[in-house]
Amino acid sequence: MVSYISGTIDSVESDRVIIDNHGIGYGVFMPESSLAMLDAGEEVKIYTYFSVREDAMQLFGFLEKEELKIFKLLIGVSGVGPKGAIAIISACPGDRLYMAIVSGDAKTISKAQGIGNKTAQRIIMELKDKLDFNAFADIEDQTGQIPLSKEMQSDAIEALISLGYSQSDAFRAVKRIKNAENMDVEELLKQALKNMI
Repeated sequence: MVSYISGTIDSVESDRVIIDNHGIGYGVFMPESSLAMLDAGEEVKIYTYFSVREDAMQLFGFLEKEELKIFKLLIGVSGVGPKGAIAIISACPGDRLYMAIVSGDAKTISKAQGIGNKTAQRIIMELKDKLDFNAFADIEDQTGQIPLSKEMQSDAIEALISLGYSQSDAFRAVKRIKNAENMDVEELLKQALKNMI
């Protein structure tokens, strides 16, 4: 098993990076958001997943261990292979995928190439309980935010969805609101709309 590869970037292609490690060039498939951050000649350490099938042996890589973790969760879902998981992470970079799963936003996940609505629903169903939402909420609260009641959050999110925003975008905008202690739902909604810009 190959846990990570360190070396010099030889070239960056449309779907993979070639890393020179002691004279051997390793082709590593990566999400688009990660590839955009890489340039030839840079030293890099990439956390990898080694996929072995009858017809292929491939490396899939990530700049962060957290991305590798979500990749492994995705390929554990029936109907999602390594290439599909990379496509999902590319379509939903950063915390977008996490938010889409937590908020049940199949539409955002199904924007990934080769991922239909049924597969997106299956991803949400299978992974929602495997993600630690409470730990995420605690991290958010440590950044100076005052926790909102579930009812107020829900009302504000539903209002944003009715205005045409996706569930995950609405969820993220409401979670970013700071100093919400004395706000009513109307003020909460105004602040959330500012976060959409």
